[in-house]
Amino acid sequence: MKTSFLFSMLIFMSCLLSAQRRLPLDSSKIQGTTSFSADDYGNIYFYKNKELSFTKVDSLGKLHGRMLLITPYKVQNVQNPMNITLFSENAQQIKFIDQNLNEIQKIDLRRFGFIKMAYAEDLQQIWLLDESTKTLLQYNFREDRIIHTIPFAISFDEIKEMLIFNNKVYFIRKNQFLVYDLKARQLFAETVDSAVKLRRENDRIYIIGTQQIFQYLPDNPHLNTVFHAPKATVVDKNSSAYFEIRGNNVYLYLLK
Repeated sequence: MKTSFLFSMLIFMSCLLSAQRRLPLDSSKIQGTTSFSADDYGNIYFYKNKELSFTKVDSLGKLHGRMLLITPYKVQNVQNPMNITLFSENAQQIKFIDQNLNEIQKIDLRRFGFIKMAYAEDLQQIWLLDESTKTLLQYNFREDRIIHTIPFAISFDEIKEMLIFNNKVYFIRKNQFLVYDLKARQLFAETVDSAVKLRRENDRIYIIGTQQIFQYLPDNPHLNTVFHAPKATVVDKNSSAYFEIRGNNVYLYLLK
């Protein structure tokens, strides 16, 4: 097991040494992918909305886990592969799953009203955007206690993603990236075509689209393009590299 892991990591790191490298993955596992992510251990995650499946493989294509879901879920991120967060607006539910994609915990959100979006801040607290009361809730699920209830009288229509960091609320709404403070005052707005998800690395915020990745620069608020793959169907990044799906293949690019 340890030898296999080290070998997988060596293959993954050797890929990083080239400007572009196609990962040796089975194209049948890639076909139909709606979104995908890569953790910092060389593992790739595929979510397919059509069949409601979530699959994890390593950089050699070895299967490490697969989930079949009943309703659509949104994968928050895989930065902590030991505890991955899934949110379903349809089911009004959050699932936490482990490194083998086995369910660890399930949280029923129907007691709060109607939750439009959720964001797991850490292993104790989640932020919930309650459309029925126009509030943003900070909820400690370990203690089953609401910490803060913040009035948030903005339009919740077409919100696809949320991230909270350093007293700022980041949204993707349709083709927009938006930043608010905790008093629901808009601080920044920019059109971003086909924005898919948000990612935080330390104090850096990234907006990931289908073919581009942007970094939000708060000191002089604007978006900076850090990766562009014009022929990609999906792109993503981890802390070391950028990735794209193109022609049912996954390509890796060294992070500059």
